[in-house]
Amino acid sequence: MLARVWSASIVGIDAVKVAVEVDVSGGLPGIALVGLPDAAVQESKERVKSAIKNAGFAFPVRKIVVNLAPADLRKEGPIFDLPISIGILAASEQANAQLLEDYLFLGEVSLDGSLRPVAGVLPIAAAAQKMGIQGLIVPADNAQEAAVVKGIAVYGFRNLYEVADFLSQPENYKPVAFDAKAEFDRAPQLISDLADVKGQTHARRALEIAAAGGHNLIFVGPPGSGKTMLAKRLPGILPPLSFTEALEVSQIHSVAGLLKDKGSLIRERPFRSPHHSASGPSLVGGGSFPRPGEISLAHRGVLFLDELTEFKRNVLEFLRQPLEDGYVSISRTRQSVSFPAQFTLVASTNPCPCGYFGDSVQPCTCSARAREQYWAKLSGPLMDRIDLQVAVNRLKPEEMTGRETGENSQTVRERAIAARDRAQHRLKDDPAVRCNAEMRSSHLRRFCQLDDPSRNLLEAAIRKLGLSARAMDRILKVSRTIADLAGEEALKSHHLAEAIQYRTLDRLS
Repeated sequence: MLARVWSASIVGIDAVKVAVEVDVSGGLPGIALVGLPDAAVQESKERVKSAIKNAGFAFPVRKIVVNLAPADLRKEGPIFDLPISIGILAASEQANAQLLEDYLFLGEVSLDGSLRPVAGVLPIAAAAQKMGIQGLIVPADNAQEAAVVKGIAVYGFRNLYEVADFLSQPENYKPVAFDAKAEFDRAPQLISDLADVKGQTHARRALEIAAAGGHNLIFVGPPGSGKTMLAKRLPGILPPLSFTEALEVSQIHSVAGLLKDKGSLIRERPFRSPHHSASGPSLVGGGSFPRPGEISLAHRGVLFLDELTEFKRNVLEFLRQPLEDGYVSISRTRQSVSFPAQFTLVASTNPCPCGYFGDSVQPCTCSARAREQYWAKLSGPLMDRIDLQVAVNRLKPEEMTGRETGENSQTVRERAIAARDRAQHRLKDDPAVRCNAEMRSSHLRRFCQLDDPSRNLLEAAIRKLGLSARAMDRILKVSRTIADLAGEEALKSHHLAEAIQYRTLDRLS
């Protein structure tokens, strides 16, 4: 007898419908699995055999052929264990096959017949809803994740027996009840507060501008000056994720397997901090069958590169195109995929190998040549893409021991939200642009018009600092954000002057 069960496979962050066809016929007993399965799918033959027996069913001692269609699409992972098991049960007349056309099955099976969670359920649920699939059958631990998608019934089960019973008596089961909006609107957990940072008024101001406009930022200063502490407080002053943005971020994390045991929806902006030993593919994504890297996992959030100059130069160069375009395209012989990567880059580094160049207390022991080689790891094109370049100096003794604290994160966050709201209202004709850092040339011509004093100031800065056209555009974007924070519609020379002084590290050597 022939049975067909619907499942899905992940390509990039999208899902493709897969038909699992199972034929049980006479011949030598065994399982043949065809349709470009990878090693994990091939191993499912042994898992499925034990799971069916231990769940209380009889495994057919006949020839079994399992075809995963379309045959030219590579199938990966244990996600096909459940549809293969149900297909064998249906083809051997141990499960009702009448409902198989209406549902899509996903899940890994254990040897005892229980179901284990799998990666990529959220984008598959979104794709299934668009395909008109009536419902989704998933492991219980994946049910909340899949139920985020409206318009599709999601059933979560703990073992094979429950799935087979559902196919026979669907009226005894109810879909998972989940209010995605209510889950999203719950108060976020406490995060590090900006009030913990003492002094560093200039760096705090740069952090606020970065949050308000989505601008890239680098802190340069001696060890212990607070660079990392400042960077880790950026998520606390960023505007909250919208529901649409949360869905985008959650789909990427689902594909990467990071939602498997952590619930349903990501409500806070991601903060990713890879070690400086990270490779290029781990940063931008890759593999024979590409998976999202750190920059995609930081989508709509923050990518923090601590000790930036310790990263390999060729790894840092991987960031240039995603920083400009907001996505990364990965091409392999077998397939080519694109991953979203709209993130705020925050970096920190010492000014020289010993860390004390320009310090007011500790003398620098590095030669000019050593400092030059140290900064040579950061190319001109990469520095061009960093809008805010901030020197973080050593704290004074009275600042370290004093009890005075700066503004807390909530106060600064409210100003950042207000500034972004002004920008989004101004850019309402182009919904794809969500903050000033994403403005294009046409937006700059409309919204960043300069009067004569401001134009003269900008021309003088370009001559003195040797700025590129890209650096000039980024100065205008930062100026626009500074004006938004001040609640002013027109760009003025003092907005431009503040933005220019954040480019003074461009020629540091």
